[in-house]
Amino acid sequence: MKKGFMRFAMLLCALALAACGKGGGEAADGAITVGFSQVGAESEWRTANTRSVKEALAAPEFNLKFSDAQQKQENQIKALRSFIAQGVDVIAFSPVVETGWETVLREAKAAGIPVVLTDRAVDVADDSLYVTLIGSDFVEEGRRAARWLVEDSEGQAGPIRIVELQGTVGSAPANDRMKGFKEVIDADPRFKIVRSQSGDFTRAKGKEVMEAFLKAEGRDGIDVLFAHNDDMAIGAIQAIEEAGLKPGEDIRIVSIDGVRGAFEAMKAGKLNATVECNPLLGPQLAQLIRDVHAGREVPKRVQVEEGVFTRDQAEAELPNRKY
Repeated sequence: MKKGFMRFAMLLCALALAACGKGGGEAADGAITVGFSQVGAESEWRTANTRSVKEALAAPEFNLKFSDAQQKQENQIKALRSFIAQGVDVIAFSPVVETGWETVLREAKAAGIPVVLTDRAVDVADDSLYVTLIGSDFVEEGRRAARWLVEDSEGQAGPIRIVELQGTVGSAPANDRMKGFKEVIDADPRFKIVRSQSGDFTRAKGKEVMEAFLKAEGRDGIDVLFAHNDDMAIGAIQAIEEAGLKPGEDIRIVSIDGVRGAFEAMKAGKLNATVECNPLLGPQLAQLIRDVHAGREVPKRVQVEEGVFTRDQAEAELPNRKY
C-alpha cells in the first residue's frame, strides 16, 4: 500500500513537471532556456563578448546553459547536440569556422529548436537552418574607415599613399574590411594603396610588417596606414616611432575594433581614428531570443550597434570602454 502511494505521488510530480516545461527546455519558473556555445576566450574582445552575453541572458528571465568551445568545432558540435538533447528553447552560438554545420543544424531544426547565430556566419546550403544572425558588418566597417579618411583628407591634393595591414589571410573580417575600404577609396583618384600585407591581427606581426613597409617605401613614402584591427595598428605605431616618425601626424592611422588600447593611443595623439567592432551584443541578442521564442518575425540579419571614434573623443570615451 505504501509503495503504491509513493508511485502515485511520483507520477503526480512528473505530470506537474511536464506541465511546467517544454521538453525539459523551459525552466519551471517560465524562464527561457538558452543553450549558448562560445568560440572560446582567445582575446579581450571575446572575453568582453562572453561577459555581455552572460549579463544579458541572466536569471530570472533566462536559464542560460553556457559552453566554451576552446576554439574547436568538434566541441561546439557536441555542445549543440547536448542542447538539443536537453530540449532547450533556443540555441545561440558563435561558430568557430564557417563550414561543417549542416548536419547538427538539421538536427536542431528537426527538434523544433530555433538557432540564432552570433558574431559570425555559417556557410550552409539551406539558410532556413538558422533564424537570424546578429553581428558586425565587416564590409561596412571597411567603408567607415575609408569614409573617415576621405573626410579627413578634404582639400588635400593627391597622391595620398596608403599602406594596409590586413588581417589573417582568408578570414571573413580581413576579406570584408578590405572590400569595404577599397569600395570607397577607389572612387577617389587621390588615394593609392602602395603596400598591402597580412599582419595576422597581432601586434607583433603588425610591427614587423610596418617595419618592412617603411624600408620599402622610405620615410616620406607613406601618408596613411589602414589596419584591419587595433592590435596591428598599435604594433605599427611602435615601428613608426622607432623609424623617427610621429604616428598620427607624419602618418595618419585608422584601424578597426575600438579596444581600450586604441583609445589610449588616440588620447596620446598616436592614432587618428578607430572604427568600432562592438562585442557587447548581449542586450540585442537577448531581445532577439525573446522575439524568436515568442514566435515573432525577426530580420535574417541584425547588425550590432557601432560607431566611429576619433582622437578628439578619446579622453572622454576611454572611461566608458568595457573591453
